[in-house]
Amino acid sequence: MNLSIYTMGGTIDKVYFDDLSDYVVGEPQAGEILKEAQAAISFTVNEVLRKDSLHLTDEDRQLLRERVAADPERFILITHGTDSMVQSAQVLKGIADKVIVFTGAMSPARFKGSDASFNVGCAVGAVQSLPPGVYICMSGQVFEAGTVRKNRAAGRFESLG
Repeated sequence: MNLSIYTMGGTIDKVYFDDLSDYVVGEPQAGEILKEAQAAISFTVNEVLRKDSLHLTDEDRQLLRERVAADPERFILITHGTDSMVQSAQVLKGIADKVIVFTGAMSPARFKGSDASFNVGCAVGAVQSLPPGVYICMSGQVFEAGTVRKNRAAGRFESLG
């Protein structure tokens, strides 16, 4: 399997600066997570943006759609901030013959106890197993785009149904 990973930023890639009590979006972490796990897959990491998902624009989402649509690979994993992941997934619906899986993290990948590695691993398994379409994979669950929302109070994604 050849996997194209697209990174948009978000919490998964954030770096915490203690002296500033602030986060900034840093280098993409998905490739590092897969290397550390010794994942037996071929992948490329394509950095699109380094933004918190609350700051993504319609133009940013269109840029992602254009890049994914032009990619020759069938299997696409997108790391994205959780706050607007659902909206971005909706924009990618309709891209033919690709399995597109969004994932992210509730805490930075660099933090001990982060859900990032688990989510990336689940997303890699999901992208290989699903039919063409757009999905969100978080907390061990896979949802079709358009059927999920982020429950901020519970800190997880859940089905609309």
